[in-house]
Amino acid sequence: MNGEGDEGRDARRVSAQAVCAAIRDDIVSGAFPPGSRLIEELLARRYGVSRVPVREALRTLASEGFVTTRRHAGACVAEPTEQEAADLLDVRALLEPLGAARAAQRRTDAHLKVLRGLVRLGRERVRSGRTGDLCALGDWFDETLAQASGSPSLAALLTQVRRKIAWVYAAEPPARPAEVWDTHAALVDAVLRRDAERARSIAAVRAQRPPGEFRLRHPVPPAGVPRTADGKRAVNTAGARL
Repeated sequence: MNGEGDEGRDARRVSAQAVCAAIRDDIVSGAFPPGSRLIEELLARRYGVSRVPVREALRTLASEGFVTTRRHAGACVAEPTEQEAADLLDVRALLEPLGAARAAQRRTDAHLKVLRGLVRLGRERVRSGRTGDLCALGDWFDETLAQASGSPSLAALLTQVRRKIAWVYAAEPPARPAEVWDTHAALVDAVLRRDAERARSIAAVRAQRPPGEFRLRHPVPPAGVPRTADGKRAVNTAGARL
């Protein structure tokens, strides 16, 4: 009986994790715009599950900052302010150098092999003009570098921050992609040599991308504007003339 009960709980946990990932992906992609309501019944129908894993997923997403709960409206997609969006870039600039330094100290040969392979692929794509793959390769590079830190907690934080940045910002392609991958190569060289301080320094410079490379995906909501019962922003008519 205990074995069957454990298996049932594991299945529910996996289901909730899968639903959480699916909802998060739909939020990041814009399928659920900021401010839109997330109705459990409709979500359960969309993902082919019961409302229980949907409810658990929404709680997790609320803890991550993707979802908020409003009185009379229930769960809604969060609407980050301009300041909150800017803070994400600052947090990334703090975490990435730490992750790179830890990777230099703790990386395995397997991590190093993947990082070097990604740099080679990135440079090949730049030389051949096939730049459409560079974003995905860059994400893979960042994910591998985070895993190489040997800290699951730090890797999870980096992943969460990058997801939020992808949600809030539309990153413009770099003007000089060759220089970007040269920087990636220098960072991998520092990790190879286990030079933590050099890795930290390169990652710090790399994280300070020009502000023009990021633009907000959605209009920033004005602060302090009240909402109606359905979650929409009410029109402030206090200064209107009759």
